[in-house]
Amino acid sequence: MTMILQLGGQGRPRPGLRCHRGTPPTLRRLLRNSKWGFCPPRSSFLDTGATSGARHGAGRHHRRGILSETPVMPSPFPSLLGGAAGIHAADQVAMAALPLTVVIGLGAGAEMVGLLLAVQAAAWLLCSMPAGVLVDRAPRRTALLLAGALNVAGLGLAFAGSRAGLPPLLGLGVFAASAGVVLYVLAAGSAVPDLVPREQMPGANARLELCRAVVTLLAAPVVGGLAAAGWLHAAYGLATILAALGLAALSRLPRRAAEARADRPALMTQLREGARFVLDQPLLRGIGLCAIFWNMGFFALLAAFVPFALSSLALEPGRVGLVQGGYGAGLLAGAALAPWCIRRLGPNAVLVIGPGVSVLAPVLLSVAPAQGLALPVAAQFLLGFGPMMWLVCQVSIRQAVTPRAMLGRVGATLQVAIYGVRPLGALLGGSLAGMSPAWGIALAGALFLASTAAVLGSRLVALRAIPLQSASVPRAMAP
Repeated sequence: MTMILQLGGQGRPRPGLRCHRGTPPTLRRLLRNSKWGFCPPRSSFLDTGATSGARHGAGRHHRRGILSETPVMPSPFPSLLGGAAGIHAADQVAMAALPLTVVIGLGAGAEMVGLLLAVQAAAWLLCSMPAGVLVDRAPRRTALLLAGALNVAGLGLAFAGSRAGLPPLLGLGVFAASAGVVLYVLAAGSAVPDLVPREQMPGANARLELCRAVVTLLAAPVVGGLAAAGWLHAAYGLATILAALGLAALSRLPRRAAEARADRPALMTQLREGARFVLDQPLLRGIGLCAIFWNMGFFALLAAFVPFALSSLALEPGRVGLVQGGYGAGLLAGAALAPWCIRRLGPNAVLVIGPGVSVLAPVLLSVAPAQGLALPVAAQFLLGFGPMMWLVCQVSIRQAVTPRAMLGRVGATLQVAIYGVRPLGALLGGSLAGMSPAWGIALAGALFLASTAAVLGSRLVALRAIPLQSASVPRAMAP
């Protein structure tokens, strides 16, 4: 048994014994009740405050054995990463399969692509605010498991709809699956500040986004290969299996100990608090305005790209999936480089680069030759690279300046701005693409330019480091 010195209640050192998490329960109780030992209860999921800080410090000096100098707390982060990989993989497979399913499987045109993409994106508009309140009220493990279950159920419906050739059932399943992703993103983002110190939040957020980038890189070529082999309907079956694996990973999260909760304000009061905080916080205002324009442009391009690639670029379905894989490669590179770029260049530069490089994507697509792959792949890469760095940076800023009790609602308010405008972008892009796919691509370029101007016109350009304080209105950040 390892002897150590502990500080007693009066600050005097005393000998003691610390137990490892593998210590048998009987010995744990004996040490906990003994004046010579210290054996804390097993940690619960996402404790906050001093307990969270103790957990981070405890893991750095771990030594194997039944007893060690510091208690080792089980980390839920690997399970959170596993859930991110499964849920994002399923979401990206479904997103890549939807335009191809509509155009090839159902024989519909760009208008139907835009309509179903709008249905998919409507979940972000309609479900974000209720999901944000749920994240702030319910245990985060419960919210994460509910998100995974909803994702699995929705993709199962989408699979049935694609097999039966029923667009309404396909749309219902896509909506439900997207609602699960909404809830997962909010719950996972709210969990990160409880798991890592603030200076490490960009790295933690980058690891979560790196999972999404890796699966996005693989999703589009896989779906393109299924389409080329005539097995396009199997894409939604694959997405359902991936979502189930993500749910299984989330189920390994430890249960959080029950805690007393103060009386909560009414639902509408809580929603107003989150929205008011975003409107009063100058950094979050700039982030939201940039996101509105960029996401409108991205979904306009998404609705127009497949018709543009099949007609103007004369690409086969398998090559369309290959080109879309460039987007995943950009996400991967952006997530890997984001922490380094934030440290070296500063958040202000990263927040300008993100939407700025997106402006080049429609230009590259418009000058690409027929059946050429290099320029379309480069365009998709830029759409993933810059915005991924922007995403990691803005999430870290949001987590730093937002009180933890409001993270769910503030994240939901921004998600309404970020994703709620996607149906409008998809409908506009699909309508213009129905007349000429090049017009939908041009609309995306104009909206990307507006998103860059939104950053340049905000206080984000003066932000040289991730904020360290959390306040309702951080005046210290004013330039």
